[in-house]
Formats: sequence, structure tokens, C-alpha cells
Amino acid sequence: MKKALMVWGGWEGHEPEQCVHIFAPLMEKEGFQVDIENTLDVYTQRDRMMSYDVITQVVTMSTISDPQMQGLLEAVHEGAGFAGWHGGMGDAFRDSVNYQFMVGGQWVAHPGNIIDYEVNITKHDDPIVKGLSDFKMHSEQYYMHVDPSNEVLATTTFSGDYHDWIDGVEIPVVWKRRFGNGRVFYSSLGHVASDFDVPEAKELTRRGLLWAARSLED
Repeated sequence: MKKALMVWGGWEGHEPEQCVHIFAPLMEKEGFQVDIENTLDVYTQRDRMMSYDVITQVVTMSTISDPQMQGLLEAVHEGAGFAGWHGGMGDAFRDSVNYQFMVGGQWVAHPGNIIDYEVNITKHDDPIVKGLSDFKMHSEQYYMHVDPSNEVLATTTFSGDYHDWIDGVEIPVVWKRRFGNGRVFYSSLGHVASDFDVPEAKELTRRGLLWAARSLED
């Protein structure tokens, strides 16, 4: 049986526990044993970490110790998938450049806070987004600094309504990448649990978790 680890914590405004409990049952339905933790100490348990096919982290901001970070990076580098969404993965551990190097990006702003915006699918043949069309969100539109080596699957375009100098700027929303032998998936969607009421947001996240676990092949 494949194994998934879901770790939640950090800023409670992102409803980390509620979001984890959306996706844990979906992974169980796909045949995964799902372990849920609310402490980063699990990252220091090397034998346990090496047993997971995919690690999902929902921990916004917060801090991480060197042994915890080393354990996480080692597990992913050696082949565990790492997959997540929004600030729980893309705005965690702001002082750790090694973590940001693995993820492939970092949140820096959400102009206008909760607004209406569109997500545009850019790689229609990829299994994570195949069959999905462009869709609307009413949430935070994440402006991110991103790694050019990311394989971008969806983007969003910013208006100049809040900052005129970013009018027309296109920023990745969904990407995948490698870190050593591990697969890394990220989506900036999912500010709160209700964001996953949008079917496309929920489905591409589900597929991304499966892809990182090598249960959805290219």
C-alpha cells in the first residue's frame, strides 16, 4: 500500500486542518494509507520519512529547525513526492532559501486581497490539468517569485487595479518540478477550505498529489 503524510499547522487563517481533511479521504480512496500530523517533528524521523510516497504540507509561515528541514529535504531528494497548495507550501519558512529552492517559488503579494480573477490552463495535455478549462476564482490572487525551471501548467494575469506597474503581468498558478529523485507539485489556489468548492481547483490539486506520488504518470 502506498503511503501519504499530511502535515498541518502554522497560521490558522488558511484553515490548514480543514483543508487536509478535504484531501486525506480522496487519497485514501486512491488506496493510500494517510498519516496526519500537526508537528514538524515528524520530519526528523528518518526511517518513517523514507517510507512515504508523498508528503503534503499545509504550514503557512512558521519556523523550522535545521534537523526538521534536513529531514524533509532528504526525504524528497531521495524520492518522496512533495505536494501542496497556497501559503501552506508556497509561504512557509520565509527564512529558508533551501526550502524555497525545493518548492520552486515563494509568495510575495496578493494585490487587492480577496478578488475575482481567472486561472488559465497553459499545458492542456498534462495529466494534472488535462480536460480542465480556464476557470474563475474569488480568493487571493498570488503574486509569486518563481524558478524558471518550473514546468508551468496554469497561470493568472494581473490587472493594474491595485498596482499599475504589474498590469498585464502573467504569474504561474500551478507548476511541477523535480528535486533530486522527488516530484514536486504546487498550486497557489486554496486560501481557505471553501476555495476547493470550485471543482477545477479541487480536481487539479487531487491530481497533483497523485502525480507527486507517482500514481499519475506523465
